[in-house]
Amino acid sequence: MPPSSASPQPEPTIVCVDCGGTCHLITPPNEDSTWFPGDLVTYRCEDCRDRWDLLLPDDWASNDDPRDSV
Repeated sequence: MPPSSASPQPEPTIVCVDCGGTCHLITPPNEDSTWFPGDLVTYRCEDCRDRWDLLLPDDWASNDDPRDSV
């Protein structure tokens, strides 16, 4: 993937921890479409309707994939 000057975006969907369904991002971006570490993002599961409130981690905007350090 080529480098981009655009700010990173939260994943549009995640897997629901409770039922394994698909959770969709329901939090709109800031006015200027930027996201920052510490921002609260909310997802809603389309299957069980659970709500997930997550904070973007401090190292979220870095280019490093956190799974690489495992």
